[in-house]
Amino acid sequence: MMLVNSPDPIIDANLAIALDALLAEHSVTRAAARLHTSPAAMSRTLARLRRILQDPLLVRAGQTMVPTPRALALREEAAAVVARLGALLGPGASVDPAGLHCTFTLQAADLVGAALAPGLLRLAQQEAPGVSFRVRAEELEAGPALRDGRIDLEVGSIDHVDPETRVEELVSLRMVAAVRSGHPLTEGPLTAARLAAAAHVAVSRRGRFTGPVDTALAEQDLQRRVNVVLPSHLAAMTLAARSDVVCLVPAALPGAAPSPLTHDAVALGLHLLDIPLALPPLTIGMAWHPRHTADGAHRWLRDSVRRALCPTDGG
Repeated sequence: MMLVNSPDPIIDANLAIALDALLAEHSVTRAAARLHTSPAAMSRTLARLRRILQDPLLVRAGQTMVPTPRALALREEAAAVVARLGALLGPGASVDPAGLHCTFTLQAADLVGAALAPGLLRLAQQEAPGVSFRVRAEELEAGPALRDGRIDLEVGSIDHVDPETRVEELVSLRMVAAVRSGHPLTEGPLTAARLAAAAHVAVSRRGRFTGPVDTALAEQDLQRRVNVVLPSHLAAMTLAARSDVVCLVPAALPGAAPSPLTHDAVALGLHLLDIPLALPPLTIGMAWHPRHTADGAHRWLRDSVRRALCPTDGG
């Protein structure tokens, strides 16, 4: 003989909510108003609850209704169940950063990571002392790494993402020429021809010698000489501080607050010169997997990245 498992009973959460309202109000009319339904609908629900629980629950006593002993025994449990349902099915509660104990993994170019780290550490010390950060180089394909949780957030120039990836633009920057103190380009106006005639260091993880500045120079029949290609912005700026090569670094747009991405160039003593070319702006953004969008801890991380990379004039 084959045994057939009976189907699991269907649990109607609305019945628990109605039971809680009825036991709290001791009135079909008031319970209906509490749940924004009609007294007739609430009366039908009470009848259903009576059949399921095999108890009248509320009985008439003059002009009022009073709970049965079974109803009194169920009152606190019904309220607790409804509270748990609200916590389970309601929007996520806000997270207190002070209670976080976790490590966030970000992927960013070395210059972006160096610009982010001081601000993130300061915010963590002030708001979330249990949080630490791991910044990885741009070594992983961001989409799959975000999807499988190897990184929590990608920060930088987001040029290729999977369709489901969420992207938020943070700040637009311009490229400027960075040279050592006393460099010949610091004397007199910087022209496209003078810029092209100087020695250059390019930054590329793939070893590329050309970029947008070469396209802009070519439109004026000019060509620069790239003497060396380095994979690191910080290494390129260090070389520029110790030699006559020109390094391109991102800086704030005119009138905007100084960008943290130029702090290391200034610390190295580099002079920042406006480039007399029509170059496309550099947009720095952040990308994350949508499963983290509503997560309170990840919201704090994203907000901290905004504050660290996008300072205001007031602080």
